[in-house]
Amino acid sequence: MRAQANVVGVAILVGVTVVALGTLTAAIGAVVEEDAARADARRVADGFGSALEPVEATGPRRGTLAFVEGDLRPVDRQVRVLNGSGVVAAVEADALVFEAGERRVTYLGGAVVRGRPPGGSMHTPPPITASRDGGALVVGVARLGDPGAVGGSGRVAVRTNVSHERTDLGTGTFRVAVETATPRPWRAYFERAGATVTTRDLDGDGVPSVVARFPGERRAWLVVHDLRAEVGA
Repeated sequence: MRAQANVVGVAILVGVTVVALGTLTAAIGAVVEEDAARADARRVADGFGSALEPVEATGPRRGTLAFVEGDLRPVDRQVRVLNGSGVVAAVEADALVFEAGERRVTYLGGAVVRGRPPGGSMHTPPPITASRDGGALVVGVARLGDPGAVGGSGRVAVRTNVSHERTDLGTGTFRVAVETATPRPWRAYFERAGATVTTRDLDGDGVPSVVARFPGERRAWLVVHDLRAEVGA
């Protein structure tokens, strides 16, 4: 009986050890996957900033995005400029969204946001400039184009052919509305720029727009940076 009890005890001990090792292995695996997703998000955020440079670039350019695993896809987004009478300009800016696990990076209008809806943080600010007490407002918007969708892993080529178009919007009181699934970092950005900010669904499609009203009467310009981006493996 004593020998049988010893055998049973050893079997239980081995079973407990196997379960513990399995749990530890799963935990380590989850940590490794999370670290890989975090590293991918950081690389893609930096890659967006360099490969999709809207202001300094002109003409054909080529860059790369590198990630171990994830999905890269375009989504429909608009940037609007409004004065006291309503919308004076609307740009189909669209956005490029990268997702890997719980990590998400969005390129929209020249800005790069890291984080999942509705939060996140502004990794690269948009090319929008406003004087503090009236005077001037320059609304720079990067228009992405039709880059296509990419999934899997590896290095992804990004080709752009950048041109710029400037439009004088006249003098008045202006608001800038950015359609985005991550409104919090945009709100924080515009508030730091001295704007009064609200959030509204302007076109009823379920995606809110962050609407920034800049104080005082000012002269405004819209500068569209047309990227004509193509993304492919």
